[in-house]
Amino acid sequence: MARRIGITATLAMAGVAIIFGVAGCTTQAPDPTPTPTTTAPSASPRPEPSAPPALRPELSASENLGFFDSVGIAVVAANPGAGGRDFIDALVAAGFDKSQMQVTADRTTVDLQADSVQFSVLFQGECLVGQYGPKSGGYHGVVRPVLGTGTCLVGQTRPIDW
Repeated sequence: MARRIGITATLAMAGVAIIFGVAGCTTQAPDPTPTPTTTAPSASPRPEPSAPPALRPELSASENLGFFDSVGIAVVAANPGAGGRDFIDALVAAGFDKSQMQVTADRTTVDLQADSVQFSVLFQGECLVGQYGPKSGGYHGVVRPVLGTGTCLVGQTRPIDW
C-alpha cells in the first residue's frame, strides 16, 4: 500500500513538472509488483438530478437572475431572430409580472432593425435586464439598480399593450 502511494505521488509530481514545463527532471519509479486486491466493486453514485430553475418571488433579483436568463436563452434557442415581444411573452409565461416590464423597440426610427433589444423586469426593488440582438454578441442578462425614474431602462421604451 505504501509503495502504491509512493508511485502515485511520484507520478503526480512528474505530471506537475510536465505541466509547468520543467525539463530535465525525471524520476524513475520502481517496477510495481502485482498485489491481490480484496476490494469489492462498488456502484458509482448517481448524481442528484438538479431541479430546473424556477421563479422564486420571495428571493431577490440576483437570486432569480439564473431563472430570468434561462427564459431569455430559451427564447433565443427557439427563435434566433427573437424580438422584444418574444421575450416579454416568455417572461410572462414564466410567471413574471407584465406590469413591471419594459422593452425597447425592435426597429429604429428610420425603420431599420435595432442593433439589440433590451427588456427588463422591476423585481424586488432591483432590475432584471436582458439584451439580445445581432450587434450585442448574444444574449446577456444582469441585475441593475432601479433608476431615479423608478424604471429600469434608459431612454424611450415601447408600450407593452398586448
